[in-house]
Amino acid sequence: MRITIKPLLFRLLRRVPMPLIAIGVGLTAGLAVWLVLDQIQSRQVGKIFGQELEAQLELRARESLVRFERYLASYSATTRLLANSQRLSEYLEPLFWSRDQTFEPLIYREFRPHWLPDFFARDALLGPSHVLLTDPWGQVREIFQSSDARLPAALATQVPESLYSERTSRALIERVDGRLYLIASDATADAAGYAMGYLLVLVPIDEAFLAASQRGVDVGRAAVALIDASDQEILVSINAEALPSGTRLERWRSTYVITSQPLLEQEGSGSDVRFATFVSQAVVEKMSRHVRLFERRQRGIAALVFILVFTAVIYLVSVRLNKVLRRMTRFSTRALGFAEPGFNRGGNQLVLLEEWIQHFTQLVLAAREEMSRRHQAEMRQSEALKAAMMEASLDAVVTLDQRGRVIEFNPAAEHLLGLRREAALGRVFTEQCVPEAARGRFRHLLDRSQHAHRVSEGRGELVARHSSGAEVPVELSIVPIDLESERVHTLYIHDITERKRAEQEIKGLARFASESPSPILRVTAAGVLVYANSASRTLLVVWGCAPGEPLPAPWRERVVSALASGEQHEEELEAGGQLYSLLFAPIADLGYVNIYARDITAVRRAEQEARQHQAELVHVCRLSTLGEVATGMAHELNQPLSAIVNYANGCIRRLQSGAGEPEALIGALNQVSLQARRASDIIRHLRALVGKQPPVRAQVDLNHLAREVCSFIEFDTHRLDLQIALDLGPDAIPVLVDLVQLEQVVLNLLRNALDALEEVAPERRRLVLRTAVLEGEARVSVEDSGPGIPAERLPTLFDAFVTTKEGGMGMGLAISQTIVENHEGRIWAESTPGCGSIFHIALPLAASAQTTEAPS
Repeated sequence: MRITIKPLLFRLLRRVPMPLIAIGVGLTAGLAVWLVLDQIQSRQVGKIFGQELEAQLELRARESLVRFERYLASYSATTRLLANSQRLSEYLEPLFWSRDQTFEPLIYREFRPHWLPDFFARDALLGPSHVLLTDPWGQVREIFQSSDARLPAALATQVPESLYSERTSRALIERVDGRLYLIASDATADAAGYAMGYLLVLVPIDEAFLAASQRGVDVGRAAVALIDASDQEILVSINAEALPSGTRLERWRSTYVITSQPLLEQEGSGSDVRFATFVSQAVVEKMSRHVRLFERRQRGIAALVFILVFTAVIYLVSVRLNKVLRRMTRFSTRALGFAEPGFNRGGNQLVLLEEWIQHFTQLVLAAREEMSRRHQAEMRQSEALKAAMMEASLDAVVTLDQRGRVIEFNPAAEHLLGLRREAALGRVFTEQCVPEAARGRFRHLLDRSQHAHRVSEGRGELVARHSSGAEVPVELSIVPIDLESERVHTLYIHDITERKRAEQEIKGLARFASESPSPILRVTAAGVLVYANSASRTLLVVWGCAPGEPLPAPWRERVVSALASGEQHEEELEAGGQLYSLLFAPIADLGYVNIYARDITAVRRAEQEARQHQAELVHVCRLSTLGEVATGMAHELNQPLSAIVNYANGCIRRLQSGAGEPEALIGALNQVSLQARRASDIIRHLRALVGKQPPVRAQVDLNHLAREVCSFIEFDTHRLDLQIALDLGPDAIPVLVDLVQLEQVVLNLLRNALDALEEVAPERRRLVLRTAVLEGEARVSVEDSGPGIPAERLPTLFDAFVTTKEGGMGMGLAISQTIVENHEGRIWAESTPGCGSIFHIALPLAASAQTTEAPS
């Protein structure tokens, strides 16, 4: 009986269409579900609703708290943004606050200060009533008052330490003078990063503040308030009419479901303020009724839907199975090349599917054998590709077995390690290619490569050994590969010889500053010394500072000036008996200045010696000039001496004859005195011209100097029957010069002009000495009507040892040029052959003359 029932049932099911079976099963299952759910669901709904209601109330309270804390966090973030704003940093940069300083806080009432941007309106936050700027000790320095509300007296001059923190921004809720405030604070710093104090933002917490924190929430469904945890009373609520401040919570427990939660930001601050959510009991009851009615309606709908859906699903499954059968048969025909089976598709598709699967299994087994054959062919191709990649790799690739013996060795490894592949295979890699000192490092990298879950654990640097014995720095990466029978390791070895050489060069360049024999320093924009090499020790001793400390005030100002100008400049400093030249090189984009110092003691000593040699040469030149004018000076001196002798002899004769009248004798003696002073002046000028004395500059009238020089050569002009034409400026021309040196220059030019005039006829001789002020400079010109200077001689006219005179040294004009340039002036010549020459001297006017000429 058991043997015949199953085939009969199978044949029966095969003939019954699937839609009829689906309808029958759907009706039976739907009624069964209805009976079971009706018994169980009624008991569970009440329990589930209670739990869900409690969870929903807790969730609503938590969401309200989260919105409130995010609103507080917005104030904290905005305060942090204000405290770190560039405006405030630049405003604090020049300020210096002392703890013992007596002051009155600066109060802004009518306008917002420059250092306070309006970030609150931008972030849709209620504006603060006060913003305080304090020093590091909490003393209130500046106050911004946005309304007529007065600042609480407890915060008027000193802010308690509990309201700010040096390490992080804070947003605390505090009762100050009986009123609830949100106090957000953060540390401030100037543009250089130095701590300057704190910024505190005070926002009154009232009905508007709570409404803003719960923006978009229906107050009628859930109200929020801040309560005193110890006194159990309302401090402030979102709806002051429904929940007035000062009322106790016991009064509202009968009409509201109250959830009280702590504020995370207030934990540890000692505050007893908590956040409370009030949900109306009427709303809860209304929700309960709706849920019960909805549950009954849903049970009926669920049973009906279950019947319909189950029936439709079975029907759709039947339709889909029929399509699947057709697709699978087409797939088997196209993919496997088998003929389509001739199944009867008018009956039960489930039974037909079972028959088809049996047939399809046989097809798959045959296909698997074919795929296995193809896979083996693909594996052989893959191995060939891997071998080609090994051959073409630029890095050495070595594969080791579990015992560390080489089982693969590519051509790059042969080149790097100097071993043939045949010689390397089967050898222990560490014994052949790793020095003794590096084997511990190799084993360490090999152990680290076992951690497959960690990236690049088997990578590092070590030293490999070439077959010649030479050591080669390499970068090694070890990758473990798990085969069926064992684990092997593939080594990827990269030669880093060139990289190591480059790193060594970079290190050498990095040590360049520290190894320099000259001082090199680096100073920040704030004047803080951040680096000084060992050669800078002498400068640091003079300045009395060390790295990490500020430079003395005058040198800090030089650093700031260099950064502001962006240009290099030099200063000189005497330190330890040595003279240093300091070059300030600003790096404006990075905000620091490099100071390069060099010892110029020897240079200055050489310059001093050069000046001494120059003075010696100038003195020799003056002596030479003296030799040339000695005859004229002797003639000039002989005239007053002869007059003195004549007047003295006349006085003696009158006294001997007794005819000397006092008035006549006094007149003669006055003439003796006058001629003696004249002789004294001539000798004094001669001594000044010849005397060897250090250069002394003084303010001199250029017109007076010209007249005085002309007096030196009166004898020579008389000898040539020549009168010097003086064309002097109408006013005094003050110049700051060494009188003796400049007289020597003009005298030398006049002597050269007289020598040139000896070569022309007396009637053509003409010599002009001019002074004037041109283009803000003092000018002296010596013009003669001599034969002139050939054009080819003009470029070398002022060179040393160049002369056109017989027996001349050729040093007069060279020394004259040196003297003029030492006075920051210029000297040049113009000449027309056959017509004469003009020598020009240009000197800067004295400071008083420049000041006088400025308005014009």
